[in-house]
Amino acid sequence: MESQTVKSNIVLILDYGSQYTHLITRRIRSLSIFSLCISGTSSLKSITDLNPSVIILSGGPHSVHSPDAPSFPDGFVEYVEKNGVFVLGICYGLQLIVQKLGGEVAIGEKQEYGRMVIEVVKDCGGLFGGKNIGDKQVVWMSHGDEAVKLPHGFEVVARSEQGAVAAVENPNKRFYGLQYHPEVTHSPEGMETLRHFLLNICGVEAGWKMKDVMEEEIKVIRSMVGPQEHVICALSGGVDSTVAATLVHKAIGDRLHCVFVDNGLLRYKEQERVMETFERDLHLPVTCVDASVQFLSELKGVTDPEKKRKIIGKEFIAIFDAFANGLQKKFGRKPTYLVQGTLYPDVIESCPPPGSGRTHSHTIKSHHNVGGLPKDMKLKLIEPLKLLFKDEVRELGKILDVPVSFLKRHPFPGPGLAVRIPGDVTQGNALDILRQVDEIFIQAIKDAGIYDEIWQAFAVFLPVKTTGVQGDQRTHSNAVALRAVTSQDGMTADWYYFEHKFLDDVSRKICNSVRGVNRVCLDITSKPPSTIEWE
Repeated sequence: MESQTVKSNIVLILDYGSQYTHLITRRIRSLSIFSLCISGTSSLKSITDLNPSVIILSGGPHSVHSPDAPSFPDGFVEYVEKNGVFVLGICYGLQLIVQKLGGEVAIGEKQEYGRMVIEVVKDCGGLFGGKNIGDKQVVWMSHGDEAVKLPHGFEVVARSEQGAVAAVENPNKRFYGLQYHPEVTHSPEGMETLRHFLLNICGVEAGWKMKDVMEEEIKVIRSMVGPQEHVICALSGGVDSTVAATLVHKAIGDRLHCVFVDNGLLRYKEQERVMETFERDLHLPVTCVDASVQFLSELKGVTDPEKKRKIIGKEFIAIFDAFANGLQKKFGRKPTYLVQGTLYPDVIESCPPPGSGRTHSHTIKSHHNVGGLPKDMKLKLIEPLKLLFKDEVRELGKILDVPVSFLKRHPFPGPGLAVRIPGDVTQGNALDILRQVDEIFIQAIKDAGIYDEIWQAFAVFLPVKTTGVQGDQRTHSNAVALRAVTSQDGMTADWYYFEHKFLDDVSRKICNSVRGVNRVCLDITSKPPSTIEWE
């Protein structure tokens, strides 16, 4: 993704901590424009090195009046003006522009949160090109401060029903601002505003294609890996690692050596099913390592979810190091690179995102292939998908001829069932019970013909005992939860609405078929406030 074609059209988002920042990135990419998000406090060099044509300043939870309020670096305004870079501030970003360029931001008399109506008050032919004075639209507001005095040369082009500034612009300086969030679906005309701003005002070319990504990544991989070097790829059986492996294999051929690790935390018959797919459909060279005893021994008695992830990450790397030593004996040269299918949402949630550390948002959780890696890891990482969202990876997989049936598989976490058993994963026969429940649930979804409607579905083993009546006898057995969500990129998700009959049938089948379960619950929480996985 380093070609001048991509860089000259890049839209760079400076992140100031908004929970919606990733949506800006995603929405812009849906317009066939490449966008990238880095920390709002990144150095000026980090920004100039990317050579963006447009910079978007995101929203955030801070007030510009706070002494530790994040801001763009010194020299930023001079840089964008000298190089003709367009700047759009969203929410906090608008207030930052107003304050830094000589205006005034104050605590609003009336705070605005949620759906609000705004009205175009000046026809400047800019942000609301095609709209007339008096035209109204519903937007999603989330701010306590507001702009009360604009910098020289700026004009208000829209206000809220309460009279607060909703949009400003200074076409001569190429600075624009929206006090609302156009990236969320609660702003129905927001995408059109972004499209108009980027294509018509900024003149960005909508020519970013997944084929370009493939070709650029192949160039990057070939330039990174020497002609005699060998590479290890960690295959999990999921879409991400498989597409990453296929991409790297296309770049360096048989110098790629894939390893599939059975860590004892896989789904029902996962090892057999995945290995068959690799050999029959993907024709990838894969070595299977059964390390279930090793992983479960290290996890015994561990209940903290972060500690579990760290242990799993450490054990994976130990296995990869041993695998690399074996290849050294065979080829006389030890592999120095490890390929992983890390995605953009993994990186965002783990913090920091690409380019810099995110200092103004909270770490949600570390991923075993991001935050869980040991600092003394000997292998260097190749992560060809780390700037892509899940649906983009699936699109790339199609170009690489990965079977569509495989690309449609629901995501499965790297730590496996460890994050679906709160507490000690080795307790009793929790893993066996969970595998059986999960298999019944997923098969029922497939039989009902709704598998492709769901982003991810799985079962969770609950660390509680409940009273039940089975076979006319009192039981004191385990409870399980079923989870199914719909999503576009995994960053936000809604729970899936099953028909009652489906849930009734699944619950009966689980309780009748799986010894040790007498209660089935349904998780009806969206993300946010919850995450998709339970740990």
